[in-house]
Amino acid sequence: MVSLGCPKNLVDGEVMLGRLRASGHQLVPDAAEADVIIVNTCAFIDRAKQESIDAILEMARLKETGKAERLVVSGCLAQRYDADLRREIPEIDATLGTGQVEDILSAVEGTTVAEVGSGPTWVYDHTAPRLLTTPPHLAYVKISEGCDYTCSFCIIPKLRGRHRSRALDDIEAEVESLAERGVKEIVLVAQDTTRYALDLGIRDGLALLLRRLGRIEGLRWIRVMYAYPATVTDAILEAMASEDKVVKYVDMPLQHGSDRILRRMKRPTGRGNLLGMVERVRRLVPGVAFRTSFIVGFPGETEEDFEELLALVRAAEFDNVGVFTFSDEEGTASFDLPDRVPARTKERRRRRLMATQKRISHARNRRRVGDEVEVLVEGAHPESDLLLSGRLASQAPEIDGIVIVSDGSAAPGSFVRARVTEAHPYDLVVQILPALA
Repeated sequence: MVSLGCPKNLVDGEVMLGRLRASGHQLVPDAAEADVIIVNTCAFIDRAKQESIDAILEMARLKETGKAERLVVSGCLAQRYDADLRREIPEIDATLGTGQVEDILSAVEGTTVAEVGSGPTWVYDHTAPRLLTTPPHLAYVKISEGCDYTCSFCIIPKLRGRHRSRALDDIEAEVESLAERGVKEIVLVAQDTTRYALDLGIRDGLALLLRRLGRIEGLRWIRVMYAYPATVTDAILEAMASEDKVVKYVDMPLQHGSDRILRRMKRPTGRGNLLGMVERVRRLVPGVAFRTSFIVGFPGETEEDFEELLALVRAAEFDNVGVFTFSDEEGTASFDLPDRVPARTKERRRRRLMATQKRISHARNRRRVGDEVEVLVEGAHPESDLLLSGRLASQAPEIDGIVIVSDGSAAPGSFVRARVTEAHPYDLVVQILPALA
């Protein structure tokens, strides 16, 4: 399996692999040796679509030269472009939309698979067999599926369907099982985690879930990703602040800092409210790390709008920021908006915003030099076997910076005390401290 895209898509891929393994199929690490190849795709923005198409074409060539007899394409690209994929890439034997994960056996074994339909309703539960592809100490848990918002730039509601939450007991049972398997860090994901359980008639459901998961033995860190500004309540923030196992980390895509652009994006709050909300989060969750992301080059974005975004970033001093250039997606409300921003202007603004944030991040990291911190050791540094790498609670896997261990040793998946000795714009260098007697 080649799995692309976000952690939510990764969970779907792991459930598919679990079903296949439970039915006697074997996973091989080399696609050239596989009898069946699955490409689990993403279709959120142009770059993701192109990456998915390139992967499908590469696997199609392997099907011609290797052992593979079947090529299965699943995920968001299949949900969005099913007929086009089948027509343009005849090597594809089966497609599965985002609501057809349970049909993976039929797709792999060559039996009948229903056509990809619109409005998927499927969501997995704790009884689904699952083959983790993350390191043994880490697992993602999807607490809900789909989205009810109508952000003008976003195709996700059409790809993933309406918002639907898993039951509290169901999620708790899955996390207990993962903890028994040795998982130390759970990352809760959804299109909007802070909206969790509203469709079940439960207000502040995420707060209730965090408190229940916080009682599970064996877990060390519980992380929440993909919060939405309109649904971050005081009760949720208070649960983050008071539960020892819940890391003090808020990931909330704000998308822009200009009221005018936010209205065109159909986002809920303007810049003044956003700054106030950031301050509220930091007040209610002392020591919180605040991550966000922005889109530059949205149709109609002027230099004045962009300067407002820069002003928000300077004023808020976020811990981590991701910046994307606007991707024009057919089927979204923004597709037909006038006043397009040239590609070179979009890229120039992206670079300028990232340069601004780089200075902020470096300054924040420099203030940490000398601090004693808890580090989750993840293994050898990707660029040197002589160094270890890991993360702080303030660093989410794959998207934030890392910790470089320059002195000391520890097993992957272990937690150690360390002292920060050096700061880089995104990464920190630490030395492991002697264990307490």
